[in-house]
Amino acid sequence: MNPSPSRESPEITCQDCDACCCQLEVMLICDRDIPPRLTADDRWGGQVMRRLDDGWCAALDRASMRCTIYEDRPDICRDFAMGDSDCVAVRARYYTPQAIQEPS
Repeated sequence: MNPSPSRESPEITCQDCDACCCQLEVMLICDRDIPPRLTADDRWGGQVMRRLDDGWCAALDRASMRCTIYEDRPDICRDFAMGDSDCVAVRARYYTPQAIQEPS
């Protein structure tokens, strides 16, 4: 992963994306083209993208940090635009040390 490029530049591009959003829970509402091996049921019975033991989405290629099903990615992932306010907020949390994020 790259050191936080967004700290030096407000523009986020594919080259400096660290896929921080791929650690968020992704609920699948009307997404029918997601391979079953990449999905799981949450504790309420809803369908979500499966996350592996490392916390990252099962569809994320760990070597390239790119989505392996990008063309068929879930609608919620399509709505999460690179560089928008949600993206910037997730990146800020990702790069903030845990001690600062959680009150003592």
